[in-house]
Amino acid sequence: MTLCRILLALSVLLHLGPCLNSAELPAHPYYGARPGALEKSKALLASGDESATKALKKLIEQGNKALLIVPPSVVEKKKVPPSGDKHDYMSIAPYFWPDPAKPNGQPYLRKDGKVNPESRDPAANDTLRARLLGDATETLALAYFFSREEKYATHAAKLVRTWFLDPDTRMTPHFRFAQAVPGVNDGRGTGILEARSFAVAADAMVLLAGSPSWSIDDQKSLDAWGNSYLDWLLTSKNGADECAAKNNHGTWYDVQAAHWALVLGRTDVAKKIITLAATKRVAVQVEPDGRQPLELARTASFSYSCFNALALSELAALGEHAGFDLWRFKTSDGRSIRSAIDFLVPYLGKNPQPWTLPQIHESKPDEVFPVLRAAGIIFGDERYENLLREYSDHRSKRLQLLAPR
Repeated sequence: MTLCRILLALSVLLHLGPCLNSAELPAHPYYGARPGALEKSKALLASGDESATKALKKLIEQGNKALLIVPPSVVEKKKVPPSGDKHDYMSIAPYFWPDPAKPNGQPYLRKDGKVNPESRDPAANDTLRARLLGDATETLALAYFFSREEKYATHAAKLVRTWFLDPDTRMTPHFRFAQAVPGVNDGRGTGILEARSFAVAADAMVLLAGSPSWSIDDQKSLDAWGNSYLDWLLTSKNGADECAAKNNHGTWYDVQAAHWALVLGRTDVAKKIITLAATKRVAVQVEPDGRQPLELARTASFSYSCFNALALSELAALGEHAGFDLWRFKTSDGRSIRSAIDFLVPYLGKNPQPWTLPQIHESKPDEVFPVLRAAGIIFGDERYENLLREYSDHRSKRLQLLAPR
């Protein structure tokens, strides 16, 4: 039985998580941090730890900027989706461009790694709004958790209500019209990648426990939206297509589905996804020497290798909460998350080896900072932390609070 078909069956059998007790908000941990990390960070802050203090200062600065953000909504776009309903999320595939040989430019042609500015036009795409929602909500919720200043909770709640709950502005819980290719389709499974920030935002709301800004009814409504979306993710054709993807799209699908499942109390679904990822993702995507061939085939091969390594590490981190050790899974011929990380290590740090494969734009090494920190903690190997120390700006990164040493 395939991964996708197993998830379809689970979605039917485990349609809803446990009902929310009407007397209290959910008591699940914050899945965006390693188990016990937030409590450890509070202790480090109380002791005056330099890295934790710098990270908190940076977080509060970012939180203050996030307070100025007007809550984004899918109804802001000017173009109407094929359904005729602006409440439906919509975007254009970023790597597809008009065909100059055709009068109307359609069907669009693929240029891997080259972003068509049309796909970032807010009048026709919800892409940047979705990204802003996840980043800002997580920042505000963490700022509230560490500072207990109500202004951060108030604005985080406003962002989430606007995007998910308010009848006038809410998004419908599906991703049918994401990453459309003009002249070819109205949306594709690959567009689901753009929705990974939603689970981040929903997860962050647990950090508002104790705040009058986020009520029990708010949480119930968000859970209802999340259950509808996760069921669509597990049962729709677009969801099945993305689940079947063998490259980073498949990994990020697993991260998104498992994250939502944990937030919603559907832990069995999350554990099944992460357990199957050992053979469906790691064993397929990673060579014994750590190469990721499907990512190396891209025009930004280093960036995509890092991107999928990040997805695999996030999936393994969720596995720490779900009860499956994906970190230490290893095939008989050596395919593992660690081997994927180790393949990238020589190309990181102050004096990296030259990357000889295609990389058409500048890479962002800070994307692997959380991967290096987690690897150092999990495998007890100081090499990863020493490499991280070569980047001076890592000391103020949020990882100091979400994954303290």
